[in-house]
Amino acid sequence: MSTQRKTIIAGNWKMNKVTSQGKELASGVVNGIKDKVDLPEVVLCPPFTLLHEVLEATKGTAVKVGAQNMDYRDDGAFTGEVSPVMLVAAGVTHVIIGHSERRQFFGETNSTVNLRLKAALKHDLVPIVCVGETLDEREEGLTDAVVRRQVSASLADIDESDLETIVFAYEPVWAIGTGKVCEAVEADRVCGSIRSTINEYYSRADGPQKASKSSAGDSIPVLYGGSVKASNVDEQLALPNIDGSLVGGASLTDKDFLPIIEGGAKRVKLTPSKA
Repeated sequence: MSTQRKTIIAGNWKMNKVTSQGKELASGVVNGIKDKVDLPEVVLCPPFTLLHEVLEATKGTAVKVGAQNMDYRDDGAFTGEVSPVMLVAAGVTHVIIGHSERRQFFGETNSTVNLRLKAALKHDLVPIVCVGETLDEREEGLTDAVVRRQVSASLADIDESDLETIVFAYEPVWAIGTGKVCEAVEADRVCGSIRSTINEYYSRADGPQKASKSSAGDSIPVLYGGSVKASNVDEQLALPNIDGSLVGGASLTDKDFLPIIEGGAKRVKLTPSKA
């Protein structure tokens, strides 16, 4: 297990909760981890309409707040979109980019993921970049090819020196909200493949005497997402390539989410140099 990577537990609330519910849930998470030590980095990602309430509920605490999506442009005539400038002004620190639901239902592509990633880095937001295969792609044996292509495309024209704040999340589409879980060993293998893809992408072969091998991917946190819950998080986080969880349904109540944070805390205790 690396001592170079953070442990991160992020809750993606998706299109759930109204104002009072969001405030109550955020407060429940804050109160549930208050005064505890060896915590992972905790990120709450509510709908845009709840960002203010969640930011207020987490003010002065270690809990971070992220958005579920953003446009790559700073401003303009783009009705219904939210820009990185707006997120930063609101106090947001993280943003989810390229979630499979955005790809599946809203036309997100590898190209637009790349544009959003560049915008997030430009505005000092921590991007959580999601990659993952569909059930058909997995059954056809295309998991590695799909994930490698998504990772490489997301990093197009991004300098290696800009990688420090990037987080990746492996989210197999077939395991999101279905109750199906990618076996922990397989999830770990794919997370490792994400990391090795990053290393290969930034490695150069300038001739036999000048070959340069990158290790940039070794320090990038890679999360697993896909029906994560208290009953499976310990097994997942015990493996060397899974650095945390991007949690969907189980992040919608503090009763379900707090035990997952505790699972992250167990990992932190084994890697005390990083949260």
